[in-house]
Amino acid sequence: MQVFLESGSGILMIILMVAVGYFLATRGWFSENSTKLIAKLVTQVALPPYMISSITSDFSRQELLNILPDLRFPILSMMILFIVSIFVARLIKVRPIHRGLFESMFFNSNTVFVGLPINLAIFGRKSLPYVLVYYMANTMIFWTLGVYLIQRDGETAERMSLQAIIKKIFSAPLIGFIIGVILVILGIHLPTFLMKGCSYIGGLTIPLSMIFIGISVHTAGIKNMELNRDSLGVLSGRFVFAPFLMAMLVLPSSMPVLMKQVFILQSCMPVMTNAPVVSKIYKADANFSSIMVTETTLLSLLIVPIMMVIITHLA
Repeated sequence: MQVFLESGSGILMIILMVAVGYFLATRGWFSENSTKLIAKLVTQVALPPYMISSITSDFSRQELLNILPDLRFPILSMMILFIVSIFVARLIKVRPIHRGLFESMFFNSNTVFVGLPINLAIFGRKSLPYVLVYYMANTMIFWTLGVYLIQRDGETAERMSLQAIIKKIFSAPLIGFIIGVILVILGIHLPTFLMKGCSYIGGLTIPLSMIFIGISVHTAGIKNMELNRDSLGVLSGRFVFAPFLMAMLVLPSSMPVLMKQVFILQSCMPVMTNAPVVSKIYKADANFSSIMVTETTLLSLLIVPIMMVIITHLA
């Protein structure tokens, strides 16, 4: 009961911050450039020091070494989901114009802008390494298999270079995570002023992420949401198949209960915000991906409380 009340409080806090972003967007506070600036502030300025500060403060060398092998669970889950997505796409006869995009969105989660702040708000800083383990798997798979599937839909022969893919995988948040892990494993302690600086800058992560989501929902437009055969297929992948499969994989394991909860919750996060960007680059169906980002982001605010009730009893 106590866990449920705490998670409910965290979810209400998230909804409040998203509402602030949405309200300010309706007032015309943000242009396209300012929205991009907020995204950069989160991913390139706030998140890396947050990783360093949290990991070095809250985890020991042995705890981190015990966590990393569990990277296999999200990787296995997403590979199985990819196979499931192919069968679902054929079963419901997804339109060929965005079949690859459908499959990519079916098994990839928004683990940073939505997943990270939601888990931190509900579970606290102790959940961070578990969130980042899932993030590592999700990022690697999206920028390889996920991008390939979107390219397959595109009208252009242009292909993303290996260098560009590697750069996307080793993003600023992941580098911050790696630095934090190295510092802990090697037993290196940063000066107090650096740690406090990282903590203060990292404190921007959750509020800016939630405000960004509110702006994105306003920009996409709630009126553009629609339910059809293809969109329902993506929703089933994100909110039914993904958490069910992850639960089947992690519940019998000996991993910590918190890690099980984080993995299940991360698995049913919305469609990645990178999907529309990649779709535009390869001239795929960017409109479909944008609508699905909006729909899954909004629905996640309803799904998360339900999932919290379920995983509190399961784990």
